[in-house]
Amino acid sequence: MAVFDPIWALGLMSGTSMDGVDGAMLMTDGERILAFGDSYFRPYSNEEQATISAAQGLWPDESPNLLIAAESVVRDAHAEVIAKFPDADVVGFHGQTLAHDPKGGRTHQLGAGAQLAQDTGKTVVWDFRTADMEAGGEGAPLAPFFHHACAKQLGMKRPMAFVNLGGVGNVSLVNGSKHAPEHPEALLAFDTGPANAPINDLLEKRLGQLFDENGAVAAKGTVNTDVLEAVFANEYFLRVPPKSLDRNSFTELEDLIKPLSTEDGAATLTALAASCVYASQMHFSTDPYRWLICGGGRKNTSLMNALKQRLDVSVEPVENVGLDGDMLEAQAFAYLAVRVVRGLSTSSPTTTGCKSPVCGGIISKP
Repeated sequence: MAVFDPIWALGLMSGTSMDGVDGAMLMTDGERILAFGDSYFRPYSNEEQATISAAQGLWPDESPNLLIAAESVVRDAHAEVIAKFPDADVVGFHGQTLAHDPKGGRTHQLGAGAQLAQDTGKTVVWDFRTADMEAGGEGAPLAPFFHHACAKQLGMKRPMAFVNLGGVGNVSLVNGSKHAPEHPEALLAFDTGPANAPINDLLEKRLGQLFDENGAVAAKGTVNTDVLEAVFANEYFLRVPPKSLDRNSFTELEDLIKPLSTEDGAATLTALAASCVYASQMHFSTDPYRWLICGGGRKNTSLMNALKQRLDVSVEPVENVGLDGDMLEAQAFAYLAVRVVRGLSTSSPTTTGCKSPVCGGIISKP
């Protein structure tokens, strides 16, 4: 098999919601998407989730016992997913983000790809963010190059937007008429603001629920506009992109929501997530003709309705165009892994703010 032939790559993703590990196969040459393959979700147990949560916000030199315990959970869960895909030629391993400080030029994804390669017998591409940050980038978001490939595969040549609503929201404004994702006019990408993470945290703390299923709790509440105004006073929203956030960047939210009922809190945080996406348009040079929503937020009816109320054009889950909104980020790391193997760029000045296009990632062989 020649290096540049299309290959089956397995992408892995364990996001800021910390619900489990997504695994998805993709056939690609690092430029084109040739086929979407099987996928698998390995949930974290409550105990495993608590172990990872205890390590959230830690840097490599802090609380080693907590990091060792969380590392063990992350490594074993990812190895289980890899075992489900014996035909994968290469694995893209993002790891579990514990802390992200773009202003300080540092990021921490838990999980050693070299060890995972040894454990599974697979070539693993990992540490996608460090090279970008060393080149002056934010290290995030990393899915936009894949979003561009999806738009090209779907024949979408007019400017459109992918929005991922995970723990944090991010948007990719995609111009599919440009051949390469690193073209200066092909992409604009950045984190929009808080999304599911504060909603999930509120529901877990108040009701013992992991998330607001179908937005049912939010649907019973009333939005507190004073809270929204307080949050939007944050300088982040005016900062010119590219820009990125940590899961816990908006620490003031907890105090702002504390006086509210659970229903009003959920309604307010849901409105916040949608308003952050709406506000992202202030940085666009062109209006998207379509918004495609992926991530867990697309299953939240209240959140989707809030987006539709705010955005002027079509707002749809990515399933409407034949994509898998649960697995899009895992597929993105499959795609990026092959680009790293080929020595192609994985980020650019318009996606992360790096000085010039960067090929980020370490290749570890078993």
